[in-house]
Formats: sequence, structure tokens, C-alpha cells
Amino acid sequence: MIPHVMALALSLAASAAVPGVSPDHPRVLLRTEMGDITIEVAADEAPLTAANFLRYVDAGLYDGAVFHRTVTKASPRNQAVPIEVIQGGGLDAARQLPAIPLERTSLTGLRHEDAAVSMARSGPDTATSSFFICIGSQPELDFGGKRNADGQGFAVFGRVTAGMEVVRRIHAAPADEQERLTPPVKILSAKRL
Repeated sequence: MIPHVMALALSLAASAAVPGVSPDHPRVLLRTEMGDITIEVAADEAPLTAANFLRYVDAGLYDGAVFHRTVTKASPRNQAVPIEVIQGGGLDAARQLPAIPLERTSLTGLRHEDAAVSMARSGPDTATSSFFICIGSQPELDFGGKRNADGQGFAVFGRVTAGMEVVRRIHAAPADEQERLTPPVKILSAKRL
């Protein structure tokens, strides 16, 4: 087994031991400067991507990270194939874990619907720490969508179950022409519930 895939599988197995939490759908509380966001992680449908996210959470690597980007209909860079998301969790290279294989929506059955949480990537099999949350349905981010030229889409691994009003406040916060939040919104902590 590939070493980073084995580590992901072990991390997922460890999540099953948390009392009172379904191993198939663990929950994570993101405390931000603008309020709390609860994410239900779809460990059964997207096991590699879910385990990757939970490794960052369990290691405390998202504590002190930020939501750094908001993509709105008005974003100048968002005109060819428009989407609406907020993006956060991008860490410097020293704090990033190895990239993971892309779990395509065509295989997981998960979709980029309102409140979906997905991993950002620059190409297939390049996702590390950065994730985004959808505001409204974003089918162009699914497998076969036009947002990426490769058509492979992004890997959905969960959904917001509480705090979409916080997501929408972050989405509406001031940003520059490069879609960077000004200032970024700090993630105070990320912990399993």
C-alpha cells in the first residue's frame, strides 16, 4: 500500500474509536472570528479525502489558519465559469501533509451542492490542506464540470450542518480583485465534536 494512503486509512480507523460519534459521519467544529461552523464529514463516501481533512484537524494544523478567499458572482476573475465559494485552510509548505489521490464526485456520489465542503487542488492528486465551502449549487465543480480544464472536478468530503449564516457573512466580507479577503478571517480552532 502507498505510504500516504496507508496513513490515511489508519487515521480513518482511529476515528471509529471516538465515543458518541459515528465513524461514517464524524463532525468538526470550526470556530472562526465571525462565528462557528459545524461540518459533517462523509468518511464513508469519501474515505481518503475525509481522513485527510481529519488528520489536519486532529493535529491542530487548522488552528490559527484563515479563510483567505471569497469567490462571488461579482469577482472579476470569476466570469468564464462562475462559482460561489469561500476557501480556507491553506497552510505553508512546512505544515502541509502529503497530497492525496482525487476522489472524483463521479465515484463518491457526493455533489457540490449548497453547504458542500470540498478540497481545493491545482491538478488531480494535488489536494493537501486547503478546502472550500459552496454557497448554492456549484455543478461546474463536479466531475465533468467546466471549472477546471481537466474536467476531473474536486473532491467533496462533507457538508456544513450548522453555521451557513457564518459562511455567508465570510462570503460577503470585503475582498480585493484577486478574491483575497481583506482582512482574512481567522480560524481560531478546528476540533472534532
